[in-house]
Amino acid sequence: MTDTIAPRRQRRDAAENRAGILAAASQALAADPHASVDQIARAAGLSRRALYGHFDDRTALVHALISAGAARFNAIAQRVDDPDSRIALARLTADLWREAAHVQVAAAIALDEAHVEETATALAPLRRVLAALVRRGQDDGELRQDMTAPTLARLIEESARTVVTRTDASSPVAAGIAVRAVLSIAGLGWREIDTLLAAHPELAATVAPDTLATIPAEEGRA
Repeated sequence: MTDTIAPRRQRRDAAENRAGILAAASQALAADPHASVDQIARAAGLSRRALYGHFDDRTALVHALISAGAARFNAIAQRVDDPDSRIALARLTADLWREAAHVQVAAAIALDEAHVEETATALAPLRRVLAALVRRGQDDGELRQDMTAPTLARLIEESARTVVTRTDASSPVAAGIAVRAVLSIAGLGWREIDTLLAAHPELAATVAPDTLATIPAEEGRA
């Protein structure tokens, strides 16, 4: 029994240490996007050597932040199933924004140009959901049809990326801005957007500033 419990405890301790390092990395990078491994290790209360026991280098640490954040974004995309593509797109944007607001440092890192290729791979499931949603919306006449679905999906993605990286997550109107920007790119006029949000006010609700965090949990790690 003792021999069985010990490895489990070690794995749990290792997972907790890794989560602690990611939390410290997120906080350190929030203060200084160029924070070094030494700064991150100090923030985590560890030595540089101890940190390297979990991550090979700073790049591996940043990759872990991107991977954890992307997993949560992809999971959100799988839950959006509104039959009206306009509402589905608004809900997807709102839910992703709220998640990004909670983990905005990790989101900003993931969406930075320096990590665009890696992020594209990590967010492939989300991008497939968006592409399918756009195609359905165009087929149903709900979204603009003056460009191909892949082009429109890319423009929506770029619009969302700009909002995430440029908007203050604590702003009470941030979620509404994100939803309006995406729906506008998708071809809706501002009056139509007003009507849609009036019928679904939860889509523009924001996150209370005191609930914001900066690190994605690494769920499912043993």
